[in-house]
Amino acid sequence: MESRASNSGDGTFPSTCWECSVCCGSLVTVENGRVTKVAPNPEHPYSKGAFCIKGIRGAPGITESPSRVVRPRRRAGPRGSGAWREISWDEALDEMADRLAAVRGEHGPLAIAGAVSGAFFSRGLIVALLMRSLGSPNWMINQDLCGGCRAVSARATGVPVGGDDVANARTILIVGRNSYAADPVQWAAIKQAKERGARVIVIDPKRIPACDLADLWLRARPGTDAAIALAMMQVMIAQGLYDRTFVARWCHGFAELKERVASCTPALAAQFTGVPADAITAAALMYADGPSAFVSGHGIDAFSAGVQTYRAFHCLMAIGGNVDRLGGNRRVKPPRGFSTYLDVLHRPEFRLPRAIEERTIGAAQFPLWAGPQGWQTACHNPSVISAILTAKPYPVRALYVSGVNILVTYPDTARTKAALRALDFLAVATHEMTPTAELADLVLPKTTALEEEEVSFAAGGPAVVYTRAAVPPRGEARCDLDIAIDLVDRLAQRGAISKNFLPWRNQRAFNEFILGDSGISFEELQRTGCVPVPWRPGNFTDAPFATRTGKVELFSETMREAGLDPLPAYVPPTRETQPAAVRADYPLILLTGDREKSYHHSRFREQAWAAKVSPDPILLIHPETARALSVADGAWVTVDVPNGPGACRLRARISDRTPPGVVSTGMGWWRPHSAAPDHGALDININAALPYEGRWDPASGSVDTRGLLCRVRAAPAQI
Repeated sequence: MESRASNSGDGTFPSTCWECSVCCGSLVTVENGRVTKVAPNPEHPYSKGAFCIKGIRGAPGITESPSRVVRPRRRAGPRGSGAWREISWDEALDEMADRLAAVRGEHGPLAIAGAVSGAFFSRGLIVALLMRSLGSPNWMINQDLCGGCRAVSARATGVPVGGDDVANARTILIVGRNSYAADPVQWAAIKQAKERGARVIVIDPKRIPACDLADLWLRARPGTDAAIALAMMQVMIAQGLYDRTFVARWCHGFAELKERVASCTPALAAQFTGVPADAITAAALMYADGPSAFVSGHGIDAFSAGVQTYRAFHCLMAIGGNVDRLGGNRRVKPPRGFSTYLDVLHRPEFRLPRAIEERTIGAAQFPLWAGPQGWQTACHNPSVISAILTAKPYPVRALYVSGVNILVTYPDTARTKAALRALDFLAVATHEMTPTAELADLVLPKTTALEEEEVSFAAGGPAVVYTRAAVPPRGEARCDLDIAIDLVDRLAQRGAISKNFLPWRNQRAFNEFILGDSGISFEELQRTGCVPVPWRPGNFTDAPFATRTGKVELFSETMREAGLDPLPAYVPPTRETQPAAVRADYPLILLTGDREKSYHHSRFREQAWAAKVSPDPILLIHPETARALSVADGAWVTVDVPNGPGACRLRARISDRTPPGVVSTGMGWWRPHSAAPDHGALDININAALPYEGRWDPASGSVDTRGLLCRVRAAPAQI
């Protein structure tokens, strides 16, 4: 759809919603310089009109929020006192440069860290490059809790991250993914595929909406999914139902995998998972009758055995011949000359010397996550929190947080809060005064997705997508790149940078760099909002897999070199190692990460429409479990886990969508109108009850935030 813009900038424009990673096509209407409507774009070749309420109401709500931060603020009292004074950008950036330079001078550049959502969005790359300009490899991302295990497995194995071609699949295997709440494009495609005759297999302990479409629903015990994947491979190999041609030409280590899974029968998997052996066999036969698409999500990631679980399913994908195949899982193939944010992050000209990168916090213990070999080269977050509090392996004394609310989203809220309080300097770029921002020395106003221009590659299209800066920034808000450019200039004046890794002078120049020699013009993107990219399956000879062998590594040489199990395996959930006395005191199993259509993690909590739809954090409890606990529907309860830092309060909702003995909840809860500085983050936030220590995934460093033992007790309505 072409824009209908007047000289005043009013009109309706094609754009892309960036309120989450789905990146749906949108139509943004501007009247008198304000966004009056955000709607789905039915002509968008990727999303095809799919959209959600977060895009329709969330983005305008943030942009026009009466509580939005629109000018820089300096702390005017003790940290967390809520006393602030508005200052100019020059004052803010000069103070930030002075404070960072002081920390760098006293403790060295590694004492400075960043925190951001990750490199999927441009702000992640920009914060990483800002830290590198200071000489620090240390930056934290949220993906150790969401998506990280998937990515580490994919890199070690060589298979696609996501890329599920549901539209052309004969069979769809859904594991740990509630597309209904998380991905409107994917959910629409699954429903359409079902209507045309595709079969659906769901592996999930909860009865999510996809179960109502499923031909097979395997209700596994939480954290046991890998046993099913291994058994499915055992069936396919034993019955000769794997893709012999693809395995022979493009897989490394099939003999070793065959030996590993030989004893992993459906009968054995049934003992681990509680799923009948014949159902597992049926799932294997159905998946083998492809093409088959693997749809996965947070339900696998949030375990300390997440990488091995993903590797089991990724190997299943490979031996089924469903890698880079129509109806399978497609590889990411941006147009030639185009740069993704991850591409830039890993390019030699944007890297620090390897000796410095090897000192990234967490790299010694988790080299496939942190440091030079890591997926995004980011830190191991719990180890950064520990370094702030203990100065080990070295001090971390300053932190710049952009666009994330880590006090709420990281487990062990109280410890994260203690770490933020202990810093010499904390700056937070934000839209709202979140619990994280409340502890800052400086608060910087950020632009929203309706005020800044973005160009990126959507692998699901595949397409290059464009987000239009539909309106000028409100107040004095600035985008991440503008903040970083001015800050680096000031740091250079103070002799406090190692090298300027941010050579662009504005967002347009940065986006032109991203487009590169792709042949895609800004004029076309502005006119359409999206440019589809031709894709062809296979081409493995021209574009080998990004592994040591150039093949899909069923036996991972990368894992072997890191001292890790090179083959997928079933690792029992941590709760099964707990003593009998602990299991008696904590008789229930806790699932976290439930998605809600009105919120995206901790975002939109300040918006009245979202609070009306979902006013309180919910704990789903099966009717049998609720009766045993004498818990009524709507009652407030407390939840805590073994060795946890405390308890949190949630409102019980009786539902048979969760099985007996299993309770489930979402994350990201805080109340903007509750007392500062915590805004309820230590009360109604499940992360206040979860540890960030314990058994870590040996490859990604991820901690268990699902499948933990817990107990539920009655609670007062208020604390």
